[in-house]
Amino acid sequence: MPVDILLTVVATSVIQSVFGVGVLLFGTPLLLLLGYGFVDTLGVLLPVSIAISALQVLRHYQDIDIGFYKNVLVYSIPLVVLFLLAVTTVKINLSLVIGGLLILVALKSSSTAIERALQSIVKYEKIYLMAMGLVHGVSNLGGSMLTSIIFSKHYPKNKTRVTAAASYATLALCQLATLLMIGSEFAVSFADRISFIQVAVVMFLLTEEMLYKGIDNEKYGKLFALFLLASGILLITKSL
Repeated sequence: MPVDILLTVVATSVIQSVFGVGVLLFGTPLLLLLGYGFVDTLGVLLPVSIAISALQVLRHYQDIDIGFYKNVLVYSIPLVVLFLLAVTTVKINLSLVIGGLLILVALKSSSTAIERALQSIVKYEKIYLMAMGLVHGVSNLGGSMLTSIIFSKHYPKNKTRVTAAASYATLALCQLATLLMIGSEFAVSFADRISFIQVAVVMFLLTEEMLYKGIDNEKYGKLFALFLLASGILLITKSL
């Protein structure tokens, strides 16, 4: 089992266990920097992400924002599949733009001007979700845009996490199905990929009991803002 992938899975599983996203958002650039190909990176991270999201949905499925989730299905999924199919021939670096957006979202509570600007962006939810589908298809970074729009809705912590998890799992399932449909081959063995899923499940259970349950709604909102800020800085740094 590759140790570098194992450490990446452990770290990003903790992040996703708390916020509903993170395995793809942080794991993708990390594994690419470590020299793994885009398809191999997806082959490892997609099942891990799906496993954690499924557990989160099982815990709090009654809190999912069904209206928002349906919009993700209709407006994001088709573009995820379309642009994932095209990603081998077209490479687009959107990290700088997305990173800037995340930083703005993280700082919205400190500026009424930023708050008004973000509300004007997310007001056009359908167009936003279509853009998210495009971004996720070509870069695997759509989770950053997903967290931005969900954070802007001021949900309680369980609703925030489970709505993100349900949407994120659906994006990942469609990506994995697309890769399998076109016959993609993965350099990482099937046995190793199963082991990474098992590690992720253990990390989720530990994080749920030792960390997530002890965070109230107010603290969760502040942590989520810090998460978005860190994500934005990472993406901007990666693009430079």
